Amino acid sequence: MEPITIDVTQNTPYGQQKTDSSISFRSFIKLLESRVGTEQTFKRNFFQLVLDKLRADPRFTQNIPLSEIGNYREQLSLVYGMLMPPVTNEEEIFWALGAPVSPIVFYGTSGFYHLITEKGGHELRCDLIDDKGFSFKQKAEMLYSFILERLYQFPAFHNNNLIITLKDDRTRLQKYYRLNIDTRFCEVYPKDELPRIDIDQIRNELMEHGDVTRLAELLPHTLFRFEGFSILTLTDVTAEHAVENIKSAMLERGSYDNGQSYFGHVAESLRMLVGNPEVNFGLIPLLKVNNKVAFDKSFIPFSRMMKAAERDDIAEQMYKGMAEAYFHTPKTFFLRTADRQGAEVSQAVEMLRRDGLQSYALLPLFFEKKIVGVLEAFSETSDVVDEKVAARLDIALPLVAQMMNSYIEEFNTEIENVVRDRFTSLQPAVQWKFRETAWHYLAARKKGKSQAAVIEPVFFRDVYPLYGAIDIRNSTIERNQALRSDLECQFIMLIDTLTVLKQKLGFNLTDELIFKCRRWLAGIMDPNAGLDELRIVEFLENEAHPFLHHFRENAMVEVESSYAIEEPGAAELIDRYFAAIDEETGAANTHRRDLESSMQKINASVSTYLDLFKTEIQQSYPCYFEKFRTDGIEYDIYIGQSIEPGRKFSELYLKNIRLWQLTSMAAITRITHALISQMEKPLQTTQLIFIHSNSIDISFRDDERRFDVEGSYNIRYQVIKKRIDKVHIKDTGERLVQPGKIAMVYSNNKSADEYAGYIRFLQEKNTLLNDLEYLDLEELQGVSGLKALRVGVNLEADWD
Repeated sequence: MEPITIDVTQNTPYGQQKTDSSISFRSFIKLLESRVGTEQTFKRNFFQLVLDKLRADPRFTQNIPLSEIGNYREQLSLVYGMLMPPVTNEEEIFWALGAPVSPIVFYGTSGFYHLITEKGGHELRCDLIDDKGFSFKQKAEMLYSFILERLYQFPAFHNNNLIITLKDDRTRLQKYYRLNIDTRFCEVYPKDELPRIDIDQIRNELMEHGDVTRLAELLPHTLFRFEGFSILTLTDVTAEHAVENIKSAMLERGSYDNGQSYFGHVAESLRMLVGNPEVNFGLIPLLKVNNKVAFDKSFIPFSRMMKAAERDDIAEQMYKGMAEAYFHTPKTFFLRTADRQGAEVSQAVEMLRRDGLQSYALLPLFFEKKIVGVLEAFSETSDVVDEKVAARLDIALPLVAQMMNSYIEEFNTEIENVVRDRFTSLQPAVQWKFRETAWHYLAARKKGKSQAAVIEPVFFRDVYPLYGAIDIRNSTIERNQALRSDLECQFIMLIDTLTVLKQKLGFNLTDELIFKCRRWLAGIMDPNAGLDELRIVEFLENEAHPFLHHFRENAMVEVESSYAIEEPGAAELIDRYFAAIDEETGAANTHRRDLESSMQKINASVSTYLDLFKTEIQQSYPCYFEKFRTDGIEYDIYIGQSIEPGRKFSELYLKNIRLWQLTSMAAITRITHALISQMEKPLQTTQLIFIHSNSIDISFRDDERRFDVEGSYNIRYQVIKKRIDKVHIKDTGERLVQPGKIAMVYSNNKSADEYAGYIRFLQEKNTLLNDLEYLDLEELQGVSGLKALRVGVNLEADWD
């Protein structure tokens, strides 16, 4: 214990402090007197003995100038003995006595002085810091908080915990200590009458501005004198501060120039935590593409193992094998030079040793109970990374795990962004392939090959296609008929409107317009005449409607007699015409609205059913399902080994999905038939299946964002699909597809036999009628030899 005077927060020579303060132990002596009077145990004698010793020198009971405090070593030692446990090692604790409400110390443990002063002297080697680095502000707040609390019964607004930072003598790493100033033995007295202040105003200013500027004006510290002593204690909070540094880095990640500086800050905080500059750190996030560990050094830039792997030709194979095994059963792993693992030392251990590492550890990182990566701790010095280092890192591992989880989420988002940008929103059955392609693309970009980085073609080889189409019967004829009916209504109203306008206004040009309208109407009503919709629309928009708009917008019209007359009835007449041709409510669009509404009911019902069908078929074996909206709905299904490489494919899955497809077509036939009574325009549907016996190759087309067949032979499949919807039965002129029936086009008799078996099964279940037909089809352009099965659906009976 030594009586050395130092200002621990500012290296200011004694004598320049402006507060009127003096050291006094009267409050401490009064406390001892009180304890002697109340204590009933053996402690009473001990308190009395100390009290007698302190009173022995009357000067010690008076105010003591700071310059004379060194004369009272024995008394100060007794005060220390009363305030600290007797068994405390003064080399290991940082404790001191100081002037009242001031961090000026005059007596402390050797541990305290060794910590804050340079070796061989009393020069201060550290400085108090806060968020803004203003030690003066901290002192002022502490001072005025004490004055207000003691003299004005104002709640304390300053926390007497300050932070001191310094570099450790041995490690040269930054360390942080919390400085607590205990003022229970301090007193403050006004030199004159106690100044009056508005407490509410002070409270508001402290809340709004958070500083003591106003207080310094109202209550200059020269109005007060201070007596007593403070107790200063330093506590090592390096671990807490290191964790806070990591938190701050995570919150302010965007402020770092690059990932290297970000991780460098985190690594420095971890070194501070373990207290050894020879320990370095690396991170290995658990990056996966399609549930397989992804290997690419550019995505794991802060790993020492990945750096060592750069020199190894089998790095990827080794890393993936080790990672798969490690992440399956993650646990802390240590490598030391003293370790002897027998003749069979793993490739990873050999690789790390070749790279110069003598100490190495893998610490698993868990986020929400799931492994997200590992923290590497390593050194080129032997026996440095051990269980003690791992234990010190425990407090930071949850934060580092959170960092890893964020990095993994960013990686996955980057993959998904490439998939959405370069491909489309994809089904789970094939999304793995696009994620893999996106991963390869991003890996090429990370390696600095931005110009060379291209999206690889996405292929699926040897998949079996299933095609189905639900079409609205005679949809083109129905559209034309609805258009004719609506145009007929429109032109009749238009002629009537023009005729009345002629009568009211006497405008001779109206006759010519009426003549043209009657010619158009005659063509519309002739079922054998072609309907030139474009020319009709052009006539209406360029001639008829501008004529009507002119008279509608001008309430005053000029006639041949040159007299202007007001004709409000003309505007109302024209408004009625335009209301009649409104697409949403007008009478001249009734038939088209009814047709569109009926078609939407059919397509909505079919689409909903197909969505359920798509979900069901994934249960047996993953497949790709894509539907297209035409007048009806078409769909493609692709199934095969290349769609799900991790699961063995069998033709049993193909047969199962073919039976499923036939059953679903029968269900759709019944659903659309049941809708007829609910339609404004009764419509029927036809059902078509194309049976292709061989596998094909498909590839993703970037321009259309969909799959298409690949190769000249496979294109034949696509050609047939597009031409069979209107195919006729050979030598009959009858369309193959018919309402209430399912048509199945094929070219291989083996396929017909397979489907015939499914049909017999569904006939037994009362799903299909006993009217199966084997039909030869007419030759199509570039396609010959097609045949078909056609069977009726039981529309009325209850199905099992």
